[in-house]
Amino acid sequence: MAAVETRVCETDGCSSEAKLQCPTCIKLGIQGSYFCSQECFKGSWATHKLLHKKAKDEKAKREVSSWTVEGDINTDPWAGYRYTGKLRPHYPLMPTRPVPSYIQRPDYADHPLGMSESEQALKGTSQIKLLSSEDIEGMRLVCRLAREVLDIAAGMIKPGVTTEEIDHAVHLACIARNCYPSPLNYYNFPKSCCTSVNEVICHGIPDRRPLQEGDIVNVDITLYRNGYHGDLNETFFVGDVDEGARKLVQTTYECLMQAIDAVKPGVRYRELGNIIQKHAQANGFSVVRSYCGHGIHKLFHTAPNVPHYAKNKAVGVMKAGHVFTIEPMICEGGTVNLEPLSRVPGLGAGGGLRGREEVELLTLRQTQVCDLILHNLGGRCCPHYIEEQTDS
Repeated sequence: MAAVETRVCETDGCSSEAKLQCPTCIKLGIQGSYFCSQECFKGSWATHKLLHKKAKDEKAKREVSSWTVEGDINTDPWAGYRYTGKLRPHYPLMPTRPVPSYIQRPDYADHPLGMSESEQALKGTSQIKLLSSEDIEGMRLVCRLAREVLDIAAGMIKPGVTTEEIDHAVHLACIARNCYPSPLNYYNFPKSCCTSVNEVICHGIPDRRPLQEGDIVNVDITLYRNGYHGDLNETFFVGDVDEGARKLVQTTYECLMQAIDAVKPGVRYRELGNIIQKHAQANGFSVVRSYCGHGIHKLFHTAPNVPHYAKNKAVGVMKAGHVFTIEPMICEGGTVNLEPLSRVPGLGAGGGLRGREEVELLTLRQTQVCDLILHNLGGRCCPHYIEEQTDS
């Protein structure tokens, strides 16, 4: 670290003189970043490194490349990125939409780096929270509201609609329900939901690209109300899709339901990955290893970790009162994940399609097995693509 003039250490709770500066910050042109010792620097690393990610992203946005699609000028926020398929971002984005001050906000909502200090405080722990009856009622409410918002998004999906339009509707629907859209500013995510099209695995950023006939799109919704997060997603068909896409989404849903069937107190979380991968491979698909299900309640992401692939090392045994997500991500082709920048959505290798479904589960008593929030507004426990097949 470079020697600098005397300043106060930037580590929380430390007021010692700081004569050292982070070398990466110097290279990136980040002002400040002074520490009194290597120990303070290392102790602040989990938070401090987010400054590096943000600076690199801002630099990438300044070095944009442009192209024209049907007369529409677009900028690529990740110039030089090695895309795996035909999909490209359509930027610039609309400005971040405001959330009224009367809406209760999670701790990361106004953090400059979008960091959740409550999550960081528990990072690395494998202890799984047992929810009280009051907690469970709070989770039921927010999950029901999240399902309502997802159904609103589902009703908009058709060729010609942009994912940014879907995000706008989701944002307004959250506010109308006195909810904060949990993705907004979570580690600086710029939108109120995730929309992942075709080869995008997850965390796709809604933009100005119109959906096209034959696309598949996953919409991932999370709401925050009364201190609780409710999280679910679903993959939708845009118009008519080919049989390969239909098989992928159907298999993904089957993987999810088979995993749900295994949920009960006493089951190890690692077992779910064995079930999911076995069914995916039997149908010619592979399982994404880079993203997992997770615990959720007053924290957006927490223990347990719920991998969807076989022979994983997940820690923990299901108990009554655990709440967690299962969200298998199933792929055509390989499962290599490419994510060089903190805001680049996860992309699969080879540009093949990716399917994803998610529900939030509450483990109940042994006789009741589990409860899940999967119903749409019609009260039917099946995804929209099955309803479309039934109605046609």
